[in-house]
Amino acid sequence: MAISVQHVVVLLLSTLLIAITFFLFTSDNATFPFPSLSPTDYYTPNPKSPVPHQNVDVISDQTSQKMKMKLNTSQEVEMKWDLCKGAESVDYIPCLDNYAAIKQLKSRRHMEHRERHCPEPSPKCLIPLPDNYKPPVPWPKSRDMIWYDNVPHPKLVEYKKEQNWVKKEGEFLVFPGGGTQFKFGVTHYVEFIEKALPSIKWGKNIRVVLDVGCGVASFGGFLLDKDVITMSFAPKDEHEAQIQFALERGIPATLSVIGTQQLTFPSNAFDLIHCARCRVHWDADGGKPLLELNRVLRPGGFFIWSATPVYRDNDRDSRIWNAMVSLTKSICWKVVTKTVDSSGIGLVIYQKPTSESCYNKRSTQDPPLCDKKEANASWYVPLAKCISKLPSGNVQSWPELWPKRLVSVKPQSISVEAETLKKDTEKWSAIVSDVYLEHLAVNWSTVRNVMDMNAGYGGFAAALINRPLWVMNVFPVDKPDTLSVVYDRGLIGIYHDWCESLNTYPRTYDLLHSSFLLGDLTQRCEIVQVVAEIDRIVRPGGYLVVQDTMETIKKLEYILGSLHWSTKIYQDRFFVGQKGFWRPAKPEL
Repeated sequence: MAISVQHVVVLLLSTLLIAITFFLFTSDNATFPFPSLSPTDYYTPNPKSPVPHQNVDVISDQTSQKMKMKLNTSQEVEMKWDLCKGAESVDYIPCLDNYAAIKQLKSRRHMEHRERHCPEPSPKCLIPLPDNYKPPVPWPKSRDMIWYDNVPHPKLVEYKKEQNWVKKEGEFLVFPGGGTQFKFGVTHYVEFIEKALPSIKWGKNIRVVLDVGCGVASFGGFLLDKDVITMSFAPKDEHEAQIQFALERGIPATLSVIGTQQLTFPSNAFDLIHCARCRVHWDADGGKPLLELNRVLRPGGFFIWSATPVYRDNDRDSRIWNAMVSLTKSICWKVVTKTVDSSGIGLVIYQKPTSESCYNKRSTQDPPLCDKKEANASWYVPLAKCISKLPSGNVQSWPELWPKRLVSVKPQSISVEAETLKKDTEKWSAIVSDVYLEHLAVNWSTVRNVMDMNAGYGGFAAALINRPLWVMNVFPVDKPDTLSVVYDRGLIGIYHDWCESLNTYPRTYDLLHSSFLLGDLTQRCEIVQVVAEIDRIVRPGGYLVVQDTMETIKKLEYILGSLHWSTKIYQDRFFVGQKGFWRPAKPEL
C-alpha cells in the first residue's frame, strides 16, 4: 500500500523530536540547575522549655512522610520519616546524647560520659531546624560573625563575657578573637609564639596543628591566614555549643575528649599541639593523657602549653607544674622555651625527640616503650600507659615544608609508592576540575565546610586546595588505613565507622563527598540509616556528591527523593543531591 507524503512528513518529524529529546537527556555536557530553595518552606518547631538529659526519639507514625522504594527487584521498602522529638533534638548527636547508656556508667572519673555511646539500632528520625534558621553567613565574614538564630545558645556568651570569646550583637553572635589566654587578642598571641620560638614557622614547617580544648576555635581560625590547618577539638560539655559555633564560623573542628580512649587520629601526625587553659590533667592515670599527645605528635614536633601553672607559683599551680616537669622528663620531651608576655600570660614549649636513644638512657623505664606496634586506626582503642615507638627512617627531615609536602610526601608509618600517589593526585585533579566544578550544578561559592567520606590518599582534598574551603578527610575503619599519608601531605582527617553517627552537630557541613563507599557499606548496615546521618550533617542548601555504581545511585535517588532533596545523575556514574528546608509535619497537639 502506498504511503502518502503527509504520513512521511509526520513520521520524519516524530523521529526528529525523539532524537532531540534523547540528546537533551543523555548529553555528557548537560548541566542541571537545582530549583531555588526558600527558607519559608522549612518546618519551624514551637519553642519548648529545655528538658535536661531527655532522650531523643521519633514522634508518632501518624505524622510520618511515606514513600515506597525498590531496593532491588524482589524487595519493596516503605519509607517513613519522622522528626526526632525532645527539646534537645534540634542539636541531637546520637552517639554523644545517649543518656540511657550514660546513666548506666559506673564511673565518670575519666570523662567516660563525654565519650561515644552509640544507640542500637541507629536512629532514623530527622533533626528539626531551629526557629528562623537561615543560610549561614558566607566565609570569610563568618569567621567574625554568625546568625544567632542558627545556633541560639546564650550560655557561653554569659559564661565567658569577661574573656571576649563571643558576644551577642543584635541578630548576630560576634567573635572578637579573644579567649582565656588571649588578653590582647589571638593575633597578638600567635605572634607572641613566633617571637618566643623563631624555629616555629607558621605555614612552612608548621602546617598541621591540633588545638586541645579549643573553645570557639579562634586560635585555629586565625592560623588559617598563615596557611596552617588546625584540627580544633573539645568535648560536648557545659561550655555550650562551642564546637557548633566553630563549625558555623567555617573553622575545622570536631567533638572529642581525652578520656579513656585514643583520639581518632593516626600516630606521628601533628606538627604542633596547642593547649591554652584546656582543663586537661596531663598527669592523670599515670600520665595517659600526655602519652596520648605524644602518640599523635610527630617526631621533632612541638607542644605549646599556656596555663597558670606555667607562670603562677601558688601551691596548687606549683604542684601541677612539678608533676608536669617530672612527666615530660620521663618521656624525653625537652623544654625549648618558657616565657611570659606583656599581658602577664605565660607559656612553655616542649619538643618531642627524633631518636629513641633518650628513652634507652632513662634510669627507670617508666613509662615503658610500647612493646608492640599500635593499630594505627585508633577506633575504640583504650589509652595506653606506654611511649609510642618512633617511626623508622630519617625522621628529622620529615615532613617536607609546606606546600611542597602536598605532592612530595615521605610517609613513615605507611608505605605508598611515589608513582601511586602521583597517579591518584592526577586522577582527582581531573575529576574535580572536569566534573565536580563544571557539570554538577554545585554552587561552590556557598561551600566552606567539606567532608570526604572515604578519603583514600586525600586526592579530592588536594585538588580543592586553592579554593576558599577546607576538607575533613574521613577514613572508614573497615577500609585500608591511609590517614597517615593524608597528614604527611599537610591535610587533616579522622577515623570513623559510617554505620555509626559522626561526632558533629547537625547542619555543620556544606558538602559531603563519597567515592565508591556506600555500596560496600550496605553490606554491614542499612543505606537508609547512613542517608539519615548524611541528612543530619548537611546544612539546608548543602550538597551530597557521589561517584558510584548506578545500582547504588538509584537507591540514593529514591531515599533522598523521599526527603525532598533535589537529585541529578551525570554520566551514569556521578550523583549530586541538594538538601532543601523540608521537614516532616509536626503532629497536632
